Amino acid sequence: QVQLVESGGGLVQTGGSLRLSCAATGRTSSTSAMGWFRQAPGKEREFVASINWFSGSTVHADSVKGRFTISRDNAKNTVYLQANSLKPEDTAVYYCAVKRYGSSRYEYWGQGTQVTVSS
Repeated sequence: QVQLVESGGGLVQTGGSLRLSCAATGRTSSTSAMGWFRQAPGKEREFVASINWFSGSTVHADSVKGRFTISRDNAKNTVYLQANSLKPEDTAVYYCAVKRYGSSRYEYWGQGTQVTVSS
């Protein structure tokens, strides 16, 4: 089992920045990747960014490319999402998730942290 706890969400004005954190505990040795997803009211959950836990290679959704950056601290088993130039359409609950080696899907999810961007 892996437990995930997100933090860093909040209310920010358009153009502002936030740094989200997600700390993983438990059986983290089998982590192959961590990702950030978000879900806005009335919309489906969507992919934001992911990072390979071994190589550090990253993928960002087109909607956040150039504004958001995912990073990791392996020693702390923590993944970050630096969100800059925030827009009202970035308003959502942001979730982090873990993918384990041998699995093609994200198996463990955090409880989410609310990000609200005011216009």
